[in-house]
Amino acid sequence: MSRSRTRRFLAAFAVAAVAVGTVAACSSDNSSDENAPLRIVASSVPHAEILKFVEEKGLLGDTKIEVSEITGDLDANEVLEAGDTDANFFQHVPYQESWSKEKGVDDLVAVAKVHVEPLGAYSKKVTNVADLRQGATVALSNNVTNFARGLYLLQQAGLIKLDQQLGAPGTDITQISEKNIIDNPKGLTFTQVDPPQLPRTLDDGNVDLAIINGNYAIEGGLNPAKDALVLEKAEGNPYANVLTVRTSLENDARVQKLTEALTSTDVATFIEQTYQGSVIPASAT
Repeated sequence: MSRSRTRRFLAAFAVAAVAVGTVAACSSDNSSDENAPLRIVASSVPHAEILKFVEEKGLLGDTKIEVSEITGDLDANEVLEAGDTDANFFQHVPYQESWSKEKGVDDLVAVAKVHVEPLGAYSKKVTNVADLRQGATVALSNNVTNFARGLYLLQQAGLIKLDQQLGAPGTDITQISEKNIIDNPKGLTFTQVDPPQLPRTLDDGNVDLAIINGNYAIEGGLNPAKDALVLEKAEGNPYANVLTVRTSLENDARVQKLTEALTSTDVATFIEQTYQGSVIPASAT
């Protein structure tokens, strides 16, 4: 993506700066200046909240950050790859790897595993997944990795069975699809939706169950720990959300300081106390 096109994206999707004294994420290129603030594009909940805590707690020392929240469908990886920000914080490793493979990009690297947002199954029609009607419609994410992740959650709930187990040797999460379902006793049907829109499908008369990422559930007014009929297991979960940078910044002193802060016990405690199981520190998985 060209720099000018990226700037148009930033304007179109209203990326809002939230750090004190911040400027737009596409301001002058300071990526090589370790004395300049580190620019980060992040989802609002919980990512930007965690970054705000890190800054206010003084965990960064003299390192300064400029955080810009994603308020639309901005592709934060394209913004990062184009050099219009220094880091992003919104995704898990399987998604990053799938995106990089699709785009032919090999210069993005995850430098800190911070937290897991457990995927949950939500419904306004039933209070137990066992009560889903025959032929019920399930809304899932329209991106490859989270669609597959949703299928594994449905398997965890006992609603379907897949021919490949999550984490098994040779299993490629990017290749898991409806074709891998070998048992579907309720005859579930599936519809794919942009992840931020999934909470809204709960009010759709045609959707019986929605599989929603933790951050979008929280933004949609849901409490994953209380409202999810089924919640993804934390133990051994491969979907930890990560801080991502270009490989050229992997050893940048600012990045290393932020990595140290994000993986600290202070941040783990903040996540546990603030989100009460709706978000889980990566150190606990």
